This record gives sequence, C-alpha cells and structure tokens, in this order.
Amino acid sequence: MKLTNNTILITGGGSGIGRGLAEAFHALGNKVIIAGRRQSVLDETTDANPGMASVTLDINDPEAIISFAAEVTELHPTLNVLINNAGIMRPENLKSHRVADAEDIITTNLLGPIRLTAALLPDLQKQPSAAIINITSGLGFVPFPVTPTYSATKAALHSYTQSLRVQLKGTPVEVIEIIPPAVATELTPGRTTEDPRMMSTKDYIAETMQILKTVPTPPEINVERVKFLRFAEATGNFEKALQMLSQVTLPNQNGTKSSS
Repeated sequence: MKLTNNTILITGGGSGIGRGLAEAFHALGNKVIIAGRRQSVLDETTDANPGMASVTLDINDPEAIISFAAEVTELHPTLNVLINNAGIMRPENLKSHRVADAEDIITTNLLGPIRLTAALLPDLQKQPSAAIINITSGLGFVPFPVTPTYSATKAALHSYTQSLRVQLKGTPVEVIEIIPPAVATELTPGRTTEDPRMMSTKDYIAETMQILKTVPTPPEINVERVKFLRFAEATGNFEKALQMLSQVTLPNQNGTKSSS
C-alpha cells in the first residue's frame, strides 16, 4: 500500500485509534475523510486538522450505509482506501440472558464493516490501486471474558478479512488487517497510559505507521505489544493468555463506549 496520494475514508475517525490514523495519514499529505455518528466529535477532529473532511454515518443502519456510499464516492471520486475502524465494546454478564448488547456489538463491529465494504467495493475496484484496512484486535485471538461478544466480533472480522484477501487477489484492492493490543482510548474507560497493560495511542500509531512503511506492506500489522495474544495459540501460550485476561475487569462494568 502506498502511504501518500490517497483518498482515505476512516470510520470512527473522530476519536481513539481512528483519529490517530486519520491524523497520521493526513500529515503525510493524503486526503482524509472521517465518518461517524457524533458530528461534534468529527468537527473537533477536522477543526484541529485543516483540510480533513467529515461525513456523518450511522454504521448500524443498512440503508444509511448505501446512501452514504453513494454520497461519499460522489463527493470524493478518487476514494481508494477504506479503513473499517468504528466499533463498540461493552462488558456482558452472560448469566443474565440479556442479548441486546450482543446484538448491538455484532451490528456495529461485524455487520457494519461487511456492509460498508460491500457498498464501496465496486468503486474501490475501479481505482488504479486501492486498499481495505480492517481494524481487529488481539482479543480476536484470545478472548477477553468480560467482553465476550466484542472478542467474538473481532475474531469473525479477522476471518472475514482473510477470505476477502483471497477473493480480491488479482484486483487493484489490497486487504490489510491492523491488530491492536490494549490501547488507552475511549473504548476502555478508566484505563490510562499509567496502566502498564495499556499502550498509549501516540506510541501505538507511531509503531503502526512505521510497519505500514514496509515494502511490500504486510497483510497483518502487529506491533510488538500484541504479538503475545496474536500468536498465543501457535506458541502454546493460549491458556496462559486466557487466564491472564480472565483476571481483568473493566473499571465501569456498565459502560458503553463507541469509536464511531
């Protein structure tokens, strides 16, 4: 993937990892469009980065995604990179038999990227070179028991990304997966960079962008901090990693955070 002269759409680009990627690509001279539901968050980001554009999007609404895709490709006909970043994490007590949270998480984290990819893929394939970048998580490889559906959606998105890469082989569209570790963002309320388990957004984005400069671009972007989870099963450390995550609780067990 070339890192300059792109037109890049980033969902959930107003905060957290999405904003970090948006600002990093913007600084390289790319045309960056951020999308999300909270206009105030989008405005705050674009105001701080003159030249960056924004478009509102409800990633949970299938019809809104179709109209959004038509609008954004009309406004930005050179759009050639889609970064599926928007997501939500909610703690769940599976003994409560409550499924509403799980349904919301699946709709945002899994159906959202699948629907948006399908809506934009015809236009992406018309570009000389293009890329789809899906943001998954180390928790897609070792689940965080407090957030079971979030972990499951990231595992599913990893699998979907692999299939997408195979099916798009031979087209102009490159498929890349970015796999973050625990990063101090809104997604994990109450966690700060003072927590040794958390990586700062600044450090995470810097290391990620450095890996993206590799030629050819790796199909997976794994910073050092995520490799323990990403390769836990292959190295025989799965049970150890699961036990470690089983001892962790979120500061706000009733919290809901979204990067969209």
